[in-house]
Amino acid sequence: MTSETTVPEYIIRAMQAKDEGEVLAMMRVFYASPAVLSNGTEDIFRRDLAFCLSDSPLLSGYVFAAANRLLGYGMVAPAFSTEYGGPCLWIEDLYVQPEFRGHGLGRAFFRFIEERYPEIRIFRLELEAENAGAARLYRRCGYDPLPYREMKKVRK
Repeated sequence: MTSETTVPEYIIRAMQAKDEGEVLAMMRVFYASPAVLSNGTEDIFRRDLAFCLSDSPLLSGYVFAAANRLLGYGMVAPAFSTEYGGPCLWIEDLYVQPEFRGHGLGRAFFRFIEERYPEIRIFRLELEAENAGAARLYRRCGYDPLPYREMKKVRK
């Protein structure tokens, strides 16, 4: 990022079908980076987008939309936390195009989801240890690290 990079005027809005190509391109970059543990697949990316573009309550997608391009995207999934006794929102993806990082878009996304989901008691996300820039952003936005280890089982 150069000091001359400026962020065009943008809005954060729900993903639309017209965004599919640009969001898929960003997902490919995001999932091939050290920011995530798995590389994902084209099938997974397309299923994720299908959920975001449907009226499913399981996953919602948002974009940072400027006049002629998308600057980034985010996906969130509601859940319930028995640990905290209330609704929880998982921030599944947050990706900002490299040339627009460090200009407040990530912070704007966190403010946006906190306003959009006032019933949510706790916001959660995963973070790869190598992603120091994201860790700084999350801490500035009030997120604290948890000492948990996570386990998974994926149905075939």
